[in-house]
Amino acid sequence: MAHEAGADRLALDNQLCFSLYTASRALTGFYRELLEDLGLTYPQYLVMLVLWERGPLTVKELGSALHLDSGTLSPLLRRLQGAGLITRERADEDERIVRVAPTEDGARLRERAHSIPDSLLCATELSTERARALRESLDAVTRAVEGRDERARPAQDTNTPDPGPAEGRERQ
Repeated sequence: MAHEAGADRLALDNQLCFSLYTASRALTGFYRELLEDLGLTYPQYLVMLVLWERGPLTVKELGSALHLDSGTLSPLLRRLQGAGLITRERADEDERIVRVAPTEDGARLRERAHSIPDSLLCATELSTERARALRESLDAVTRAVEGRDERARPAQDTNTPDPGPAEGRERQ
């Protein structure tokens, strides 16, 4: 990455991470106001967005969509279930798999949430096109940072046999 000549690379105002952090805090605070009438926190809203878009999912699929692990997701789901907005059911074929689905109340909440994206767009004073471009840039940053671990790993030798469960590998 190129650096501007003479710029203090460690100055707070030159840190991309700080700009992302302050923007995230500002947006999350604004969402808190918008979501108060729905009785949702921002993370709960994200769960509902995924369920409204994709329908019933497993906890693993939901965690993947939201980039959250099950330890973070489980308390959110428990609170949403307690509020009557989702159901959680273990799969008959494998009780380790938990399926999550919106209830009728959870599905109806979608209509009340319909104006939230427009309210956010107004508050940011971004055009639809600039908001889309910003989202694409941020998605690219996320992919690059999350993919760095995979790029750092040496490629697996395809001639080496895959060690089976007897070698102590956990089942995925």
